[in-house]
Amino acid sequence: MITITPSAVKAIKQRLSRRDNKSAYLRLGVKASGCNGFSYLVEFDDEMPSVKDIAMMYDTGIQVVVDNKSIKYLDGMTLDYSNNLMKQGFEIKNPREASRCGCGKSFEPKESE
Repeated sequence: MITITPSAVKAIKQRLSRRDNKSAYLRLGVKASGCNGFSYLVEFDDEMPSVKDIAMMYDTGIQVVVDNKSIKYLDGMTLDYSNNLMKQGFEIKNPREASRCGCGKSFEPKESE
């Protein structure tokens, strides 16, 4: 399960409302990159999800799609959104992280993953 905070819901809805395709959704994932091994993928997608994807519909009307390889790294995470003087954008709080690199762009998963 992925938790989405109210501030993230608001930001997601604002971005989705600007898209031509009203069936667009938020795609979350991980990819191999960065100095710690993996980086997060947060993007909006218009393409039909693959049958291998895991689609989650929230009571807020937001659909989140995660590929089946990424879910083991993202299950239990919280997606938040900050809009302050120091940072504006999505933030991921993930209990499955062992560490993050100094710049915060990549992470290392816990050993049991």
